[in-house]
Amino acid sequence: MPKKPKYRLNVLLIIKERAKKKAEIALAKAIKKLNEEKEKLKELEEEKKRIEKRIEEEKNEMRAKVATGQAKMKDPQVCLNFIRKLTEDLEEQEKKIEEQKEEIKKAEKQLQRCRTDYIIAAQEMNMMEQHKELWHKKMNHVLSMEEQKVLNELGNVIHQMTKK
Repeated sequence: MPKKPKYRLNVLLIIKERAKKKAEIALAKAIKKLNEEKEKLKELEEEKKRIEKRIEEEKNEMRAKVATGQAKMKDPQVCLNFIRKLTEDLEEQEKKIEEQKEEIKKAEKQLQRCRTDYIIAAQEMNMMEQHKELWHKKMNHVLSMEEQKVLNELGNVIHQMTKK
């Protein structure tokens, strides 16, 4: 019986499998990174809301003190300075939010690149697997034909021997 040949592109198939796994890992990391960046943005926006709320509380508190006459001479100035500081913090927080939005855009672009790479790697691996299957079918057919030929020759020899 003829020996079954090895698939000669098996090394390439292994390389394609590794490339797919690598692309899959990169895709997972990109998804995780994007989620982390979105979470950071959410935290920054919550901090911004807290600062805005604090500014409003300070303004209301100062208005109440002035309206009731409880405000001392230096209180309005101290309060205004504090509100000014909170406003600066708010502006800084808005800059951080804009920077974070840029980070999210970068993470989204990276995610898109990783998705594309993964799709390409998966398609290449699938092509190699299909090629391997077709090759196996072809080899099985060739082996079957060779086996059939050997059996026919054997049958002819037996027939010739019984004829004599």
